[in-house]
Amino acid sequence: MPGKRTMRVRRVYDPPEDGDGVRVLVDRLWPRGLSKERAAVDEWPKELTPSTELRRWYHEDRTRYPEFQKRYEAELAEPEPVQALDRLRDLAEGRAVTLVTAVKDIDHSHVPTLVAALKRGRPSG
Repeated sequence: MPGKRTMRVRRVYDPPEDGDGVRVLVDRLWPRGLSKERAAVDEWPKELTPSTELRRWYHEDRTRYPEFQKRYEAELAEPEPVQALDRLRDLAEGRAVTLVTAVKDIDHSHVPTLVAALKRGRPSG
């Protein structure tokens, strides 16, 4: 039986906590005004972030969120992101992993779609 996965989401600007475990930055761009030391990021898998084109398209009109989610899910189904999702799942086996982001409105960002993809597990086939 696989180990228990403990994964949570926090803002990267919040100070690191002992229970964070491995801190994974899930944004394509480095957070403004934050040093690498203060961010305390262990991993930065850019291949798991929305493409620049998709991110810009969504930022033009935030009412596009449902379509943004669908397009981002399609990006996550590409081979490179699938490998990165598997690596992150493996990293989370039996230890805490904290996904950190600079976005203010986490609920309407790429993060819920990414978390859902991680929770779905590996595709069968």
